[in-house]
Amino acid sequence: MNIENYSSKELEKIFVSHISKQAIVNTDCWKGYRPLMKDYNIIQIESNGGLNFKALHTMIHQVKSWIRTTYSWVSIFNINRYLNEFCFRLNRSQMKENIFNNLIGKMVSSDKIYQTKLICT
Repeated sequence: MNIENYSSKELEKIFVSHISKQAIVNTDCWKGYRPLMKDYNIIQIESNGGLNFKALHTMIHQVKSWIRTTYSWVSIFNINRYLNEFCFRLNRSQMKENIFNNLIGKMVSSDKIYQTKLICT
């Protein structure tokens, strides 16, 4: 989700759209999160040079590396498409063993479709 800047009001758009009010959110101690603490269960943790958020920094590194090695130029117009593709590839790589099983399960549990319904007239 695009935000114009890093203000609390812009961050709140992400929280409203994607984060449940019952969720526990761990953040660094950046003051931009403080106004959101009245509505969300935010726990602020000292970053310790990024060591306390290793998984986050690893993911950021992977996104940057993927974009640098895949595209020669990144346009603002297409940035969401690039990130959507990265998420798709990441999810697919983590769920490889489930893709076939999910497909077969959906085919077995769905209603029958006859050939006459598949042919366009």
